[in-house]
Amino acid sequence: GGMAADRPQGADRSDNNRLPGNAQKISGLSGQKDSLPTVLSPGYGDLVRSNLEDEAAIQFARYQLPNNLDDWKQYKLELRKEIIKKAGVTVNHQLPLNIKETGSIRMKGYTVKKISFQTRPGIHATGNLFVPDGNGPFPAVIIMHGHWKGGHTNELFQSAASSFALNGYVSLTIDAFGGGERSTVHGVDEYHGSNLGASCMNIGESLMGIQVSDNMRGVDLLSSLPYVDASRIGATGASGGGNQTMWLTAIDERIKAAVPVVSVGTFQTYVMKDNCICELLVDGLALSEESAILAMVAPRAIKMCNHNQDAIPTFLPAEMLRSYRNALPVFKMYGVEDNIAYQLFDLPHTYNDQDRGAVLGWFDLHLKGIGTGADKKETPFELIPEEQLMVFPAGKRDANVIGVAQYCKERGTELRNTLLNQTSFNLSGKRKALQEILRVNDMPVVKQAYRYSREAGWDRIALETSDGKLIPLLIQKPVQPAAGYTIVSHPKGKSNISEALIEELRKKGSGIALVDLTGTGEASSKRGNLMDDDISFHTISRAELWLGKSVLGEWIKELHAVGAFLGKEYKAQKIRFDGNAETGLASLFLAAIAAGSPHTAPGVKSATPAIENVILRDAPASYLFDQRETVNHFTMAIHLPGFLNWGDVSLAAALSGKNIVFVNPLTMSGRALDGDTLAAYRAEYAKLRLACKAQGKTVFQ
Repeated sequence: GGMAADRPQGADRSDNNRLPGNAQKISGLSGQKDSLPTVLSPGYGDLVRSNLEDEAAIQFARYQLPNNLDDWKQYKLELRKEIIKKAGVTVNHQLPLNIKETGSIRMKGYTVKKISFQTRPGIHATGNLFVPDGNGPFPAVIIMHGHWKGGHTNELFQSAASSFALNGYVSLTIDAFGGGERSTVHGVDEYHGSNLGASCMNIGESLMGIQVSDNMRGVDLLSSLPYVDASRIGATGASGGGNQTMWLTAIDERIKAAVPVVSVGTFQTYVMKDNCICELLVDGLALSEESAILAMVAPRAIKMCNHNQDAIPTFLPAEMLRSYRNALPVFKMYGVEDNIAYQLFDLPHTYNDQDRGAVLGWFDLHLKGIGTGADKKETPFELIPEEQLMVFPAGKRDANVIGVAQYCKERGTELRNTLLNQTSFNLSGKRKALQEILRVNDMPVVKQAYRYSREAGWDRIALETSDGKLIPLLIQKPVQPAAGYTIVSHPKGKSNISEALIEELRKKGSGIALVDLTGTGEASSKRGNLMDDDISFHTISRAELWLGKSVLGEWIKELHAVGAFLGKEYKAQKIRFDGNAETGLASLFLAAIAAGSPHTAPGVKSATPAIENVILRDAPASYLFDQRETVNHFTMAIHLPGFLNWGDVSLAAALSGKNIVFVNPLTMSGRALDGDTLAAYRAEYAKLRLACKAQGKTVFQ
């Protein structure tokens, strides 16, 4: 369900220089000098991990579900609304299904139909329909796969559908967005998570929300079939598919019984663990805990199957039990405490015949009204070769079956066209909205500055902030106090800042502050690096988003704290920012939201130095999705839920009112901008400055 083990093999794990946190490995990096001193004591603990995990533990402890039905119903109503909004769930039940059948396979006791159907305008999902022999009307089940090769054709999910069909259930196996036949290249498996799936957030959606929307359309499809009894529909799936089962059942009350397998745990344990972006509810822990999602199913029926040998910490039986116990009282209030249950198997992370027996027993009781709910023995069935179950021959799918990359690019282009057609903006409204997207609600202050002995010409300082961070800083004073300071940052930490840049700043007479932001250099997370096998900030960015924060937002708070400290302790009158890649964006966004009041950032009384200008090196000029091949060029720190719905980098540059310099501007997949593309961006940035009646200009070098 999002463990590295479930991802397609062959992810590149050798390139350690891409990982942040190599502060101790300075000598080996090209063009770096060995003499940049470190700030913190060697052997210190993982501060990022302990901070985020503590915050998640506090959230778990403080959430309680209402203890009476009236309050609960109100709570559930509001929570459902929030989940739909945060996940970006959009469903039009009136949209024609346009079911297309490309073939069928006769089996003993049932028929398998290969189908595609419309889930949103012009976009189709793929799957198989397993229809029992006879007239019906039959109960039906929607089956959701996790991160297993082949998606709906995988033998685990094909087995479930075959077994259910032989027991008189119409079963739909559906491909998750980005999985199975809905990958970038038809017939080629891909992992839909990492930056690919995270890109859905930049267009105001989420992989989880799109999956829930698709699965609700799957329920529309089952309900539309003349041989299905629409009042008796169940849902099941494993791992990421079990996760989808839980969310679908909580939101769509047409699901009468559900069995999520190896997937229910706690939101708390998603923080700093290695799950997929498709299992992330943006701001989830700022809303509630997983027990509330289970409780939303009441008075309908849900049973969790978890496995003792599961290697994924979030899905361990102990975690599921914490959520089960907190959800149980809601079922009791409805007088249906038997409608929530669990079963543990001594198995690894899978979905096998033992699980299927448990699912069949549960569905027989709750969808057919027969039996006691106890495990049921399966009727033997035959498996169909996976390629025979594909809806389209490899490489020949319909044009309306598209992958994540194409969708993000098309939707992103629509949103950008809306932006570029605007001729004026409400500047204060836009700044406030940007703050909300960045999740910068207030600016923490420096509680304490720890000064250590000077080394190699640098002041060594660690800033402790009011929100529990420790920020390592190296500072050199300017030749003339009036020259101010340049705050330099890099997503791999200060040890990756080029010696040439430091030399250039010295020659200009600027004061210099080198900072390690959360997750970088000396402020990196050992736990995060350990799990970021295919992309940096995979772990930290999801943790921050669960907690209602963003990596860029946290960096903005830290850069602001450094600026305020330089103003107070070093008497800096003005500051400049020079940031590489994602830290350059953080610097620009800080300039944009702080521009509303020249010397004060939002939520802070104390005067901070005026921001003079911002230099972004190797940063993207736009959040528009570019190409699948090099989608992991930037780290997962870059994503901002709803950013393209708000505007783009060009609007942030205009809002700043400062001179902005892009050195080697790139696309979101790290391609250099040149020729007509670069000319178009120059024009766009100039046009938005004009529309904002803003001072300053943006230069591309």
